Amino acid sequence: MNKNKVELYPPEWAFQFHGHLCPFMPLGYRMGIIAIQHMGIEREKDHTLHVICELGEAHPQTCMMDGIQVATGATYGKGLIEKTFYGKLAATFWFPQKTPLRIALKASFLDQFGTQEFFAFRKKGIEPSQIPEEITMRAIEWAYSLKKEDIYEIKEAIDFVYFPKKGSFNKDKCSVCGEYVFERYLRTKDGKSVCIPCSKY
Repeated sequence: MNKNKVELYPPEWAFQFHGHLCPFMPLGYRMGIIAIQHMGIEREKDHTLHVICELGEAHPQTCMMDGIQVATGATYGKGLIEKTFYGKLAATFWFPQKTPLRIALKASFLDQFGTQEFFAFRKKGIEPSQIPEEITMRAIEWAYSLKKEDIYEIKEAIDFVYFPKKGSFNKDKCSVCGEYVFERYLRTKDGKSVCIPCSKY
């Protein structure tokens, strides 16, 4: 890879975390880097930055989300990244006292990107780990040779409103299975606290 752009390339461990070499995880990583740089914030250590991805499921480009998590620290495990299931290649980045930022992959970029040989393999149902590395790297390098303005639509989302859920340590035992349940997910059945599976709701 071009080491002059090392700040935009995911670290090697990101590919190990992701599980395979592919072009969309790096595109998500670059998107995340652009967002935190634009907003003037650091990679999230705790629970402040939130990312709302417009991706869905069962379309391969969701690999972007792993790249976003690596770049921003807004991870699924910390409850800082979520999906809207719009099926769009875009994400909005929210941080208190900062103007939210929405970044989307441009249609013009995707039209060109789709001509890469990598996607011919994918459309045949071949998994990324089974595609020759040089073909995958060709797609990655081509994307990274472009300016960010050629790839991303970057706009401040002035009207975007987001209310993070307030964290709570409060929990109680389910009266049926005896397992602890955090209060937000407790249900009441026959006057007793129960978990969702035991409630049969």
